[in-house]
Amino acid sequence: MTPQQEQLAERLAIARREGRQIEALDDALVPTDAASGYEVNRRMVELLGWPTLGWKIAGTTDDVRKRLRIDTPIYGRTFRRFGITSPCRLRRAELLDPLIECEFFITLGADLAHRAEPWTYDEVRDAVRTVHAGVEMAECRFPMGNLPPLPAILADGAANGRYIYGDEITAWREGLADIEVRVFVNGQERRQGSGREVMGDPLAPLHWLAEALRQRGMGLAAGEMVSTGSCTGMMPLREARGIDVRFGDSAMVSIGID
Repeated sequence: MTPQQEQLAERLAIARREGRQIEALDDALVPTDAASGYEVNRRMVELLGWPTLGWKIAGTTDDVRKRLRIDTPIYGRTFRRFGITSPCRLRRAELLDPLIECEFFITLGADLAHRAEPWTYDEVRDAVRTVHAGVEMAECRFPMGNLPPLPAILADGAANGRYIYGDEITAWREGLADIEVRVFVNGQERRQGSGREVMGDPLAPLHWLAEALRQRGMGLAAGEMVSTGSCTGMMPLREARGIDVRFGDSAMVSIGID
C-alpha cells in the first residue's frame, strides 16, 4: 500500500468515526484505479475495527450504471452497527447526502469461500439462508456537490450507509424477479420497480459478487448480508418524513425521519 492510499484510508476512517464528510479531497489522494480504491476500502475497514455486516452492491441496473458512469456493478463493505430493523426512525441531521435505495437483502447460510474454480449460479443460490425486503439509506463521505472520481467512492465502500431490514420474504425460492416494489414518501407513491430491475433477478448480483471477490482472492462468509442493488433507482431524501416500501403483498419497510 502506498503512503497516499494509507493516508486516504486514515482520513475515511476518521470521517466515519466522526460522522462527517471530507469536503475536498486532494487529487494526489485519489486512487489510480478501481483495484486501488477497493484496497483502500479494505484498509479503512481494518483501521476502523468495526464488526462487519456484509457487502453492498451498486450499479446493478442500466440506469444507475449510466448515472455512475460505470460499465459493471461495484461493491463495498458494510457495518453491523448500521443494520436496523423496521419500523424505525432516523435523524436527518445525522445522514450524509442520503439516497433511498430499495433492495433485497440476502443473508448467507453457508460460506462461498475463495477457490480456484468459478461459482455457479446454483451453488450461490443454495448458499442463501434468508431474504428480506430492505432499504439502504446510502451515504457518502464526500459531498454530492464535490464528488471525487469513482475510485475514491470505492475507497469509501461504494457510499454505503444504513441498512433497514423489513419483513422476511419466506417464499423467495419461488422467484424474486416478479416481486413489485412500490415506494411511498409522505403517503404518496413516488416510485415503482421490481426484482427484475437488478440484473434480471436479485440473485444474479449475489452471483456476480461471489465471482468478483473470488477473482480478487476473497470470498463470502455464512451470516453475511448482501444488499443486491436498488430496484427503484437512487432517490434523494429531500423533505421525506415517512418512507414506506412495499415488496409485493407480504413484505414492508417503514422509516420515519426526524
